[in-house]
Amino acid sequence: MAVSTPKARDGHRVSRALHLTTPRPLTETPAARYVWAIARLALGWVFVWAFLDKTFGLGHETPASKAWVDGGSPTAGFLKNSPEGPFAGFYNDLAGQAWADWLFMIGLAGIGAALVLGIAMRAAAAAGALLLFMMWTAVLPPENNPFMDDHIIYAIVLVGLALVSAGNTLGLGRWWGETALVRRFPVLK
Repeated sequence: MAVSTPKARDGHRVSRALHLTTPRPLTETPAARYVWAIARLALGWVFVWAFLDKTFGLGHETPASKAWVDGGSPTAGFLKNSPEGPFAGFYNDLAGQAWADWLFMIGLAGIGAALVLGIAMRAAAAAGALLLFMMWTAVLPPENNPFMDDHIIYAIVLVGLALVSAGNTLGLGRWWGETALVRRFPVLK
């Protein structure tokens, strides 16, 4: 096959630039960014709601009489009664301990706030995945499947949210990433 180079009227060669375009990954399309952002907000609400319900006894899972602000323990009921399997004794020992209550509630509030705001997504994914994994181990084996349940699925989604920078859409992720603190300590992104 012969390839000819076009010449201009004055006899000089004309260069043609070959423009190659590569498609953007699907996670960068506007539709995908919004789906991930909505998933982030939805999962954030799961954590925020758990925090609010346990703190104020809003009556969904926590009756008003067992609200944390009224002296109830957010860990006592579940960790005393629900754990099964190889870690039941470990979780029964944690039930109702003040330090466990505080860590659990700080975790719920922090992870929920980070997801709703779209900031500190890496930290939220790591802390959330750890919390969810621990909740999964408390009820081994899961009721409806040999090993898989919603805790593991939520943990996987949390990691995915961080990997695709889901906080940048419908959130403060871009702004957060440009702060001096995050530039100095990128792990906070």
